[in-house]
Amino acid sequence: MSRRSLTLVSALAALALTAGLAACGDDSSDDTRNPAGTTAGAPAGADFGDADVLFAQSMIPHHEQAIEMADMALDPTVGAGAEVLDLAGRIKGAQDPEIELMTGWLTAWGMPLQMDTSDGHDMSSMDGMMSAEEMEALAASTGAEFDRLWLEMMVQHHEGAIAMADDVKADSSNAEVIALADAIIAGQQAEIDEMTALLDA
Repeated sequence: MSRRSLTLVSALAALALTAGLAACGDDSSDDTRNPAGTTAGAPAGADFGDADVLFAQSMIPHHEQAIEMADMALDPTVGAGAEVLDLAGRIKGAQDPEIELMTGWLTAWGMPLQMDTSDGHDMSSMDGMMSAEEMEALAASTGAEFDRLWLEMMVQHHEGAIAMADDVKADSSNAEVIALADAIIAGQQAEIDEMTALLDA
């Protein structure tokens, strides 16, 4: 099992333990930040704040773009190298369950899955998100050129995710959200190190 997989498994086990302990406590639904009135045994607990909601709403589309990039690499017509194919498979395998986890949190909290963009804020402004033009350039490349572009873009993408995880750790008091942030930081930093080594080779 890869280091990334072990980190995610450990984090999910910690989340499950925290949820189990929370279920044994007070199940009142008085928290005004919890409009759905879910109990403490719900995913990520009933105690959440604006930073937790923003983190989940932001990280879901961020992960979705990483998975889109992974799917590009896994397309056999692209001719990606073995190292990129391996990384793409691991990234998709790690981030799919994280999306599921965060979607479950937002649903339990009674919060929308997408942030409000009526003030002009959009996904492209998030740390590490690729522009439509960058994604088009990646989709138009093949072979060694694709590998180089993909690695450079995924390093930048991972750096953005780590910055978002650092931000929520500074503002959140939810143990499960912090545990996922820690898993993202550890797992994606390890992948950045691996991708940087491939680019420098």
